[in-house]
Amino acid sequence: MEQMILHCAHARYVWNLAVEQHAHWKPGRRNAPGFAEQCRQLTDARRGNEWLGSGNADVQQQALKDFAKAKSARFRLGFGEPTWRKRYRHEGFRVIGTDRVPEYQPDGAPRLNAKGKQVMGRSVVVQKINRRWAQVKVPGCGWVRFRLTRAELPSAKTFRISFRNGQWHVAFAVIPEAIAGPGTGEVVGIDRGVTITAALSDGRKLNCPQLTVKERAQIRKHQRRAARSARGSEAKAAEYTKVARLKAREANRRKDWCEKTSTMLARSFGLIRFEKLNIKSMTRSARGTVDRPGRQVRQKAGLNRAILAQGWGLLRRRTEHKAPGRVEDVPAPYTSLRCSACGWIDKNSRKSQAEFVCTLCGFTCNADENSANNVAAGQGGIPRPRRSAGAGGVTAATGRSSAREPQPSWVGIPLF
Repeated sequence: MEQMILHCAHARYVWNLAVEQHAHWKPGRRNAPGFAEQCRQLTDARRGNEWLGSGNADVQQQALKDFAKAKSARFRLGFGEPTWRKRYRHEGFRVIGTDRVPEYQPDGAPRLNAKGKQVMGRSVVVQKINRRWAQVKVPGCGWVRFRLTRAELPSAKTFRISFRNGQWHVAFAVIPEAIAGPGTGEVVGIDRGVTITAALSDGRKLNCPQLTVKERAQIRKHQRRAARSARGSEAKAAEYTKVARLKAREANRRKDWCEKTSTMLARSFGLIRFEKLNIKSMTRSARGTVDRPGRQVRQKAGLNRAILAQGWGLLRRRTEHKAPGRVEDVPAPYTSLRCSACGWIDKNSRKSQAEFVCTLCGFTCNADENSANNVAAGQGGIPRPRRSAGAGGVTAATGRSSAREPQPSWVGIPLF
């Protein structure tokens, strides 16, 4: 364990050196040093620094490679410039495989180089101990045991070890195979909300597990104790550590639920349609600026926490990974106001969060289930006016004269 903590410190130190180097680099005739140049500089730094030279060179080089990838993807992925890594917060390092194995193409044919020889790649050395446990070889640490979460051993070229909230985690860089659909062509619509995490068009309502009342009370207790402790004291750090462990427990439950739910959706339905939500904009802070401060900032912060606790984005992303090409997004506007039976749009049809009663045809059902049915049918977006609506003509939705139809408080247009 001490050696792995030292690996974390070396990887964090090398990463911060690269961040500092690029932050103080003055643009001129030459560009900032790349990965190859930084590796040469790392070799010189290891010779002049005994503490850095005592670490593993592969672990330190992988930190530089991670920095190079983050630097090249700062605009493509939208994460911005790489930032500093802090102790106790960013504890982890990446390891490349040491076993030489032949590489193959997706069709099973051997991969050949320009000279016609088979390409040899690196693979992680993993051994299975029993049904639940396996071990992986970590440089400088020997065999490290970990708990298996899959039936088969991982076949990866790299893996990452991280330390969070007093627990060590290992993640293998494996691209899982897509889950085959049932072949029935069944379509399901999913409406995501705060009260009900995911409402399916077949009537099922799925809720993401949250912390219990007792666990939330424990969080408040530890936060009060931390607030009363002296700044920088061990007691304050111990209380915040307990809070972090409870919040990590909630995050683990949310990730486990998203994994199981996404697998169920990929196996049960041929086409999966989600309500398209801009979660980043929905959870944006209402604090405002000094000149124009926001209103109801605390209430908006509570709503943001409730939205992020549901795992909307993770469920959508993991479903796309497991069912590629079978996931679609339906525009969210008017999916909760449109009647799934006749297509009439009226804001008065949504009686409450859970009740939907159409003001035109009288159709009644759960509001979230009605939205899920509209999502499954692909009915979303801004409605377009019809010539017959509101002009005394006959609408295709009811076959009756539109002059006799009840006038809604909002512009109601039957659409199909």
